[in-house]
Amino acid sequence: MVAARKIARSGNGKRDGSRHSMSVTFDKVRKLALTLDHVEERPSYGTPGFRVNGVLFLRLHQDGESLVVRMGFDEREAMMAEAPETFYITDHYLKYEWVLVRMAHVRADALRDLLRMAWKSAVKARRKAPPRKRKPK
Repeated sequence: MVAARKIARSGNGKRDGSRHSMSVTFDKVRKLALTLDHVEERPSYGTPGFRVNGVLFLRLHQDGESLVVRMGFDEREAMMAEAPETFYITDHYLKYEWVLVRMAHVRADALRDLLRMAWKSAVKARRKAPPRKRKPK
């Protein structure tokens, strides 16, 4: 929870409430995501997505301006409360452990921490998942 608050506080720009002058681009997101271990880029819902060991942890939202990031409910709530201009959800995501992140409002240093947190969440989810059944040959 502490990490979520740190990311939320650093993700909304300067203390005076003005936006950080450098917006994060999807190219920057891609570069950061691909530095994480065992990450592969594969489309998800028609947009670029990133998986670790087959588990999705990040994708570009269809609006082209936001990211869809894997995150637990508690962390999501803390981040949305701290920085609602950066972190939000739509009705579609209410029951799912994902948060939407406006790239124009998140700083690169906060993004790095956010992606690591999402990556770790996906790794844990993979460990908890039952083994997949293989198709007979």
